[in-house]
Amino acid sequence: MRIMGIDIGTTTISVIMIDGESGEAIGTRTIAHHGFLEGHIQASKVQDPQKLYQITKTAVDELTEECGAPDSIGLTGQMHGMLYVDAEGNAVSPAYIWQDGCGNEMLEDGVTYAEYMKKAGGAAASGYGLISHFYLQKNGMIPKEAVKMSTISDYIGMKLCGRKAPVIAVDMAASWGCFDLEKGDFYREALEALGVDLSYLPEILIEHEIMGHTEAGIPVMVSLGDNQASVLGSVNDLCNTVLLNVGTGSQISVGTESFVECEGSVELRPCVEGTKLLVGCGLCGGRAYAMLEQFYREVCGTEDSLYAQMENQARAFLAESGKDKSWKIKTTFSGTRSNPKERGKIENIGIENFNPGAMTVGMIGGILEELQEMYLAMCEKTGNKAVSLVGSGNGIRRNTLMRELAEEMYGMKMKIPACKEEAAYGAALYSMVAAGLVKNLAEAQSRIKYE
Repeated sequence: MRIMGIDIGTTTISVIMIDGESGEAIGTRTIAHHGFLEGHIQASKVQDPQKLYQITKTAVDELTEECGAPDSIGLTGQMHGMLYVDAEGNAVSPAYIWQDGCGNEMLEDGVTYAEYMKKAGGAAASGYGLISHFYLQKNGMIPKEAVKMSTISDYIGMKLCGRKAPVIAVDMAASWGCFDLEKGDFYREALEALGVDLSYLPEILIEHEIMGHTEAGIPVMVSLGDNQASVLGSVNDLCNTVLLNVGTGSQISVGTESFVECEGSVELRPCVEGTKLLVGCGLCGGRAYAMLEQFYREVCGTEDSLYAQMENQARAFLAESGKDKSWKIKTTFSGTRSNPKERGKIENIGIENFNPGAMTVGMIGGILEELQEMYLAMCEKTGNKAVSLVGSGNGIRRNTLMRELAEEMYGMKMKIPACKEEAAYGAALYSMVAAGLVKNLAEAQSRIKYE
């Protein structure tokens, strides 16, 4: 049995083929898609859906030829974003991704589009699909051929199986904002009262069903959110594990079976089989560390990577002075979901610690502390603490010092999934459930291996 997982990321597309019995990867493709287009304003962040589909289709065909046809295909991808399709299921707009800043534009006196949409209820921030949709609606930018909205990953699923009408699972729908988690639907009456045209919303599915079949008869699953997929592909005890994911952004996730009210930087998100995720997101995350490396390179006048030197200097500082003597850096350089205008800051600089090692330790600490603050808020809401720690994303995998500092912070040894493409892997695993190849999520997650 062979299973395929596809992850449509912000900068890369990953396609993985796994052995359905052992869970081991037998083939992978990760391609930088360079899919960004020029937006109509500087704050706009858009991508070319047709280019992303063509890259995905090529990778799918190559892996199929190399490994054999899969028995199911699971999809995941960027949450929050959206695009429009016509009556034939073809994209008629760019994909407005999670980084899109149009929702922070002013709608009326001192009120942004995102702030206005918060009146409907639920989470709302720039980059969320409904906020982007309302901005486009108010500015006459919805293409006349458009009939429905879709996520980029569900759009690619539609193209793979020839489906014309988009569908969306509840976890992806909730990521579009203004969503009633208890009822599993948007706050429709409140949204209509605000003047939002809801006719473009696709059908919402409670679970991740099979949306259709390829020409070869392979079942294709409705897309998971990339956060949910990463969790499902990384942990095998959903409600007792804290997962740190550090990539371009950063996330901290813990599963729960209960509904809890959330506010600020902590969100409650639907997952699968009745479970939910408590999630905290750092908008900068791993980008903060990359920014620091870029800063050092500019100072040194070099194009050579300085990550190894950064780690050596940081370790030397820790050995001599200890973590408490490092710079204190708040890494909210891109703001937060609840306050996009918030910015980072640097404190605790003195004569004795004015060196790059102290700055590097402070940056790593700031990334981790932003997530830990959210985790402590989650524990307070549920009354539970995780008993195991898992790390994922390139920011964790490539930075051993970050892993060590996280282990010290949480008082647990960190496990790292053996498969590096956690989101694609999680989508593949859950497609086994959707296609009826295994009984449930627990059976699928028994395939997860750690380094």
